[in-house]
Parts: sequence; structure tokens; C-alpha cells
Amino acid sequence: MKVSIIGTTGYGGGELYRILHHHPVFNIQSVHTTRDEIPLYEEFPHLNGITDLKLEHIDAEEIAKHSDIVFLAAPSGVSSKLVPAFSETGIQIIDLSGDLRLTNGQEYKKWYKHEPVESNLLEQAVYGLSEWNKEKIMDAKLIANPGCYPTATLLGLAPVVKEGLIDPDIIIIDAKSGASGAGRAISKKLLFSEINENFRIYKVNEHQHIPEIQQQLNLWNRGVSPITFNTHLLPITRGIMATIYVKLTDNLHSERLLELYNEQYLHSPFVRVRSSGNFPSVKEVAGSNYCDIGLHVDERTGRLTIVSVIDNLMKGAAGQAVQNANLMNGLDETAGLEFIPMYP
Repeated sequence: MKVSIIGTTGYGGGELYRILHHHPVFNIQSVHTTRDEIPLYEEFPHLNGITDLKLEHIDAEEIAKHSDIVFLAAPSGVSSKLVPAFSETGIQIIDLSGDLRLTNGQEYKKWYKHEPVESNLLEQAVYGLSEWNKEKIMDAKLIANPGCYPTATLLGLAPVVKEGLIDPDIIIIDAKSGASGAGRAISKKLLFSEINENFRIYKVNEHQHIPEIQQQLNLWNRGVSPITFNTHLLPITRGIMATIYVKLTDNLHSERLLELYNEQYLHSPFVRVRSSGNFPSVKEVAGSNYCDIGLHVDERTGRLTIVSVIDNLMKGAAGQAVQNANLMNGLDETAGLEFIPMYP
């Protein structure tokens, strides 16, 4: 099957190229940008000698003539302008931006500060949280790929939220990400001298991923109240750690909850639940599509601490996008994604 990538000059698009270059079924037909038409290796020198593909401008009809799937790795506010044209061609679309994730267009406008996509396209889009939405993804033509923070958070929370084991009024998420999560745009806060040996909180109670997480939690449990969610910038290149605090509604021990998580994720090849007393770190999933989860019940307080880690560019973006493409086309969901994490 032939695929095209739009937004190939960003980190997410570059990671898509890395994955798809080795995919056993998908072949990269073309790469596209709104910027200069130059060889891809001039934008990403690490691809010199690997590909001669040239970045091309975007023409939905032409792309659909030659490809079966298009990955939109463009920024939010840009994808929303591309989706309508591609949707008319019948090509499979996987959007990595936030433009299709919120079902309420006005909520999107409030949090993202862009005009929303037409409501009929929002209704067609399937939220691509691979482990929890497989059946819908398999029948979809249009996928809203989840955000990186929501992926780590939702995979960590899903079992206890769906089973009603926590107080829905108290969910606190303390999340941290490496610098690649901010993309390749130039920013003073991302200068080496600003980020090195530093640790910064940002978008306090205002992160655009809040309504995305809230939306999915409410689909699982209507009683979930507004969450507390805050993000921090780590002085590392890639990786996310979401440390989640919830209040249990019953006297449950860590071992029982570990059994529940292992049962829930038994058939999820990319979710690894750690043993009792074992907690993951971001380096242990770097460069892979894994989400590693550790948890512990504090019997003094009745609170459960969940630690969920992913690579923000892989499971949090490009890796999950390819996982969804596999599901959409009846392939093994692990196809092209069986990367062992890079360590150290």
C-alpha cells in the first residue's frame, strides 16, 4: 500500500518517515510541505543517502490518485484546512494534529484558538486511542490521532475509570515532556541555555489537551468531574511521564489493581504493566511504541498513584498513527512497529 506524509519537516513527520521506511506493507509514495520544494535530506540531513524523495506541495486530488493513505502531520489549524479536500477523494486520512479530536467545535475554538472543522467531519472522525477503540478504528476512513499527553494519561487511567474504582471528583495529573513535544518551531524557551539544567511548568491549568482527556474520560464514566492537569518541560529530547493521583472508592491493594491492569491490557502488545514496586522511566520506552505503566496504592491515604510513560514522538504521535493505519487495513497492529527501546 502506498502512503503520503504531509508535514514531513516537523519531528512527527520525520518520525513517520523513519517508521514507514521499514514497514513491511506500507510504501512511502510522496512527502509534502507548505514550504520550499527541496530534497528531504536537506531538511533532515540524517536521511542523506537513504532517500531521494523531494518535498512537494500539497494537491489532495493528485495525492489521492497515487496513495491509499495520507498522514497529516501538520500543525493544528493547518490540518483543519486540508481535511475537507482529502475527505472528498476517498483516501484514508490519519490526522496527527488536534483539529479532529474534540467533537464540540466551539470547545476546539476555545482551547486551540482556530476555527473548527465542519461538524460533519468531526462526526466522521474516530478517536484513535488504539487499545480502547479498535473496532471503530478498523472500520474508519478518518482518524483523529490522540495527543501525546492524552495517550499516556488515558492509558494509565482507563482500567480504574471504566470499572468505577475511583472517586470521579478527584483526578490529578502531573505530566512532564521532553523538548521535542514542542515541535521544531524556534522559541526562546527551547534554547539550550534556557532548557538545560532547568525544569519549567507551563500552560498552568490551560493546556489544550485538557478537554481531550476530559472528553474521553466522560465517555468511559459520565460522573468524572473536571480534572486537574498540568505540564512541565524536561531538559531531555523525547519522552513523557504522567504521574496520576486518584482516590479509590474501596479498600483495594496494589496487587489486585495490578491484576486488573494485566487483564485489561492482556491483548495490547504495546502496553507493558510493571510488577509490584517497579516503576517505569522515560528512557525505558525511548524510540519505541510502548506505554509502560506502574502503580501503587498508599494504604495510609487510600490514594492510587499511576505512573505512565511513553515516547511522545512514537506512541504519542507517529507510532500510534501507524498502529491505527495497521488496524484500519486489517494488518497486525504491531507491523513495522516492533522497535526495541533505545537504551541507554
